[in-house]
Amino acid sequence: MTTDLHKHDPVNSTDGADSADGLAALDGLVAHTVVDGIPALYAPASGKEITAGLFFRVGRADETLATAGLTHLVEHLALHRLGLSDLHYNGATANAYTLFHVTGREEEVVEYLNGVCAGLRDLPMQRLETEKEILRTEAAGRGGGPQQQMPLWRYGAQGYGLSSYTELGTWGLTPDQVRSWAETRFTRDNAVLWITSDRIPDGLDLILPAGSRFPAPAATSALPVTPAYISGDDGHVVLTSVLRRSTAASVFADVLGRALFKDLRQEGGYSYSAEADYSPRDADFATLTAYADALPQKQDAVVGGFVDTLARLRAGRIEQAELDSARGKLLKMYDTPDLGAATLPSYALSLLLGHRILSPEQHKAELNAVTVQDLRAAAGEAWKNALLQVPGRGVDWAGPTLAPQRSTTAVTGTRHQSLEDDDVTLVIGAEGVSLVTPRGPVTVRYDACAAMTTRPDGSRALTGHDGFSVTVEPTLFRGVTPERIAALDAAVPPQAKVPMPAREPDRIPQPRKRASAPPSGGRSTWGWTTALWLVGLLAAVWGLLCAVITADEASAAAPEWDAVAGVWIMELPLVFAAWKVFTARRTRRRS
Repeated sequence: MTTDLHKHDPVNSTDGADSADGLAALDGLVAHTVVDGIPALYAPASGKEITAGLFFRVGRADETLATAGLTHLVEHLALHRLGLSDLHYNGATANAYTLFHVTGREEEVVEYLNGVCAGLRDLPMQRLETEKEILRTEAAGRGGGPQQQMPLWRYGAQGYGLSSYTELGTWGLTPDQVRSWAETRFTRDNAVLWITSDRIPDGLDLILPAGSRFPAPAATSALPVTPAYISGDDGHVVLTSVLRRSTAASVFADVLGRALFKDLRQEGGYSYSAEADYSPRDADFATLTAYADALPQKQDAVVGGFVDTLARLRAGRIEQAELDSARGKLLKMYDTPDLGAATLPSYALSLLLGHRILSPEQHKAELNAVTVQDLRAAAGEAWKNALLQVPGRGVDWAGPTLAPQRSTTAVTGTRHQSLEDDDVTLVIGAEGVSLVTPRGPVTVRYDACAAMTTRPDGSRALTGHDGFSVTVEPTLFRGVTPERIAALDAAVPPQAKVPMPAREPDRIPQPRKRASAPPSGGRSTWGWTTALWLVGLLAAVWGLLCAVITADEASAAAPEWDAVAGVWIMELPLVFAAWKVFTARRTRRRS
């Protein structure tokens, strides 16, 4: 897959020059031309079959939370007419690109590429609802993984953070929205073709509408400071960071992976898997991901060892042998048979994203120039921008700050007390909604609402661009009337609304019974009232008796104050019991 071919950034540079200017550097390795207005790269590979890929510069990060899944829908619809085949082909939707790829005989590859472009020109919209259902089924069986929540904590519910979310658009996208997306994003000016052949095959018909080359989306941030950390599931320690793309950064990722493996598995015996990966995010930045697993009883040791390894690299305690080993591994990729064909996906993606292309000689020179000091600088950058996910206790002791768990402010408006917790209040205001809790508010402003799902029973779930969410369930909050829901609907921008299907009655949440409350029903209130009268009467009678004894002893020649104190002490449990019954009865009546 292309991910493996370009993850070590063999075409990397940092001067920001246009990638098209670098194609001349590939002469003799990769040829380039234009096919139906689409830039095309090609290089021969051994064997009877050829492989081709058609990249488009559009992906999940270009969508909104409300339209998430839009690009994936276009991909599925474009492939529908190809039907069942023994041909090895597929489509893939990533954060910043979409790829259609195929392996087969020349005529099969031509037929596939022509079919993809024909499908994009005329999407089978009669299949829209069926493909939506297929995507929802695919998502249900995909599962998350230990890194699933990292993008949303770093970027929020927008851009590159959308990969953490379900494809909400599969519920509400219209044919016009899907068709417009294909016409504006899947264009000849927003595409790059690559083929493992010594020539461009005859018979290609890749005609697509004219358009514009879209740059990769600008990154957003939901982290006020870094390094930061969040809590995660037991058994997993994850670090992600954003690095400026450079040869030194790609080498550092390999050094980090080897260091974690050595420290946590070979020497510590704490982890089975300990690794690091470097993957380009856009033209200028890459994502560094490091991971280690742990048994529950070894989690603290893994977290400590993980942090210590990073600290060692930041301090520059890197052996020359570590650098030489990582460099040697990366240089070996140039020993790959059919080198030009093997690097085609990487070069094509750099051309698509606008990243400068380096020839093998240029990249080898940069690899050989990397020093231990360069790795130390990359380690410092990685830690500065780090987001850690750790199980159990936090890592404040190591410097990272806990990522925001609550909003900084709450809106004003109508207040609706939770029917499950007296300390929780929902506020529906003119500017947004807030859930006010003892630990702080969670707020979603209407002007920063990424999506609001709506259900016929009145349920509304709002998610802000910062990733915070508030769910409005009329059954769980006092006084959330249809009029309040209508006011909320009117305030949220139409493009953020996502209609959801009706729920089965038993799926609509109902207030949980309070643990401290007695069983519901009229008899319960009567029982607590009776108990209050009985305990209160007993306390009053005993208190009167105590007063009589006290007065009698006070008039005696030799009062026995010890006895007086004893009877008053016996009164205290009765008063306390009366107070407990009274508060329990009051709580029951409120609920």
